Amino acid sequence: MNDIRTLAIIKPDAFGGGKTGKIIDHLESAGFGVLAARVVHLSRAGAETFYDVHRGKPFFTSLVDFMTSGPVLAMVLEREGAVTRLREVIGATDPAEADPGTVRALYAESKERNAIHASDSPDNARVEVAFFFAGVDLA
Repeated sequence: MNDIRTLAIIKPDAFGGGKTGKIIDHLESAGFGVLAARVVHLSRAGAETFYDVHRGKPFFTSLVDFMTSGPVLAMVLEREGAVTRLREVIGATDPAEADPGTVRALYAESKERNAIHASDSPDNARVEVAFFFAGVDLA
């Protein structure tokens, strides 16, 4: 997979707020292809497993609460330099610090309700894609 595929999740705030189409359009305009997508309502156990890297941090419980508050859209995105480019396209975690025109500057409500998740490394992208798309042929 190298750095041609990454995972993005349109979070409950943006998915439930009718921003999904605009975000996908934004990503496709940035050169990403959507290789796979599925709507999921994460269970508490699933969200805790997915965000286990943050366990013990002050925001862990509120993150899990938020990510289980409604459906999300998990997507496998594809393009050269996918991980790095997606992080640039979505902007800083805090939309107040995100560059103008980024997904979070345009669509996020707050640092906690920030519209979208993106893998932070090629290794994590592989793990995260497998979490949501185990057994799916992504050839």
